[in-house]
Amino acid sequence: MTQDLRLKTQDLKRCAWAGTDPLYMKYHDEEWGKVTHDDHTLFEFLVLESAQAGLSWITILRRRENYRKAFADFDVEKVAAFTDKDVERLLNDAGIIRNRLKILAAISNAKLFIDVQKEFGSFDKYLYSFMPDGKPINNLSGTLPASTPISDAISKDMKKRGFKFFGTTICYAHMQATGMVNDHLPDCSFK
Repeated sequence: MTQDLRLKTQDLKRCAWAGTDPLYMKYHDEEWGKVTHDDHTLFEFLVLESAQAGLSWITILRRRENYRKAFADFDVEKVAAFTDKDVERLLNDAGIIRNRLKILAAISNAKLFIDVQKEFGSFDKYLYSFMPDGKPINNLSGTLPASTPISDAISKDMKKRGFKFFGTTICYAHMQATGMVNDHLPDCSFK
């Protein structure tokens, strides 16, 4: 690494939660708060955030590649078609969180995700129908809420549709992960 590059890297400011774990820092720098309108990515984070319920995000992030393999590269159509045999396979996969309810929820949520796509044209259009003027929010307050009235509304509607493991806190984490809200602190180099 050259002296200039090392100095440049040292000058970067990150949100405190990113810590010093290289995987967490990479996620913070390259994904968190970055706007995506890609349904494939939105489904991936739906599965991952739902699996995270009650656990730390780094626990899921460290298993992300295992989830990718176990859940057909997050192909929503394939996951929606998973059978009881797939559930048993997943329950025996030490690379993911082996929680029957979360696994069943991922499969059920995939079916519901497809229903939403059919109704709205895309899952992205559905999510952004809750956003002011259909646009992402750039949070300049310097505070990181656990939930907001928007995440309350989205999770309430998703629960009504039958989605599981997607309460308001998980919903807000999904919003942060997919850039619906940019919660990087004002002095963060990645704002």
